[in-house]
Amino acid sequence: MARDTISVDQIVNDFMLSVDGEDYASTASSTLIRNYALRGIREMGFDMMKRIKSLKLKVNQTNSTVELPDDFVAYTKIGVVGGDGLIYVFGENKNQNMAMQYVTDAAGNPIDSNSDGVYDRKDAKFIGTSRGSLTDFESYTFRNFLYEGNIGRAYGIGGGNYSGEFRINLEQNRIELYSTNGYDEVVIEYIADEARSENPSIHVYAENALRTYVYYKLIERKSNVPMSEKGRARQEYYNERRLANARIKSFSKEEALKTIRKNYKQSPKG
Repeated sequence: MARDTISVDQIVNDFMLSVDGEDYASTASSTLIRNYALRGIREMGFDMMKRIKSLKLKVNQTNSTVELPDDFVAYTKIGVVGGDGLIYVFGENKNQNMAMQYVTDAAGNPIDSNSDGVYDRKDAKFIGTSRGSLTDFESYTFRNFLYEGNIGRAYGIGGGNYSGEFRINLEQNRIELYSTNGYDEVVIEYIADEARSENPSIHVYAENALRTYVYYKLIERKSNVPMSEKGRARQEYYNERRLANARIKSFSKEEALKTIRKNYKQSPKG
């Protein structure tokens, strides 16, 4: 783990060690504390500490789709790696057909193969669609494909310009491509839900904000806690949150990007 981040597990452990028998949060379980910590990471993360990740994902050649990552929130770029090591970005086409259709027998009757009252359906995203055309693409360098000179170049599908269109299908949790043009992989840069990562963490600048958030949420609905204490805890959380936000914004743009993405930097491709 990077030196400028602290894990949720460590925050939970420290929180439990810091409370005593007279504390309003003294009876809280580690499970409840962790639950509120993850909520706090999600709440603060989307507002002031967006976690940007970049991944190379396999294309399902059967239906030209790519499964979305489990922690996907929203995409920032989707494309393919060119022979020059840059990412050539696809364009989004929201008019792409994402329909499913019923599977029918020779007589045209819908089939219920499982006898569960639900008719079988099949992917019909290419039926009735007309493919658009995108020919002029900007070259983007994704953060985890940075290189200098010939060191760490990421060779992909050969030189030239690339065209492609996609649509995000959240219902079926996938990226749908109009044509893969022989691409085995695409690269996606996206906003991730840090709370759903394998080992959630938060920047050290936001550590106190998260601790105060957890305490405030633990006592917020307790009937035995005075309203004055609830108000004090709420105000302390928002004060710490503003302080964390100011500290994080004081980073230069380059420093912020390094901090956000350093754990997801991919190895150079030979």
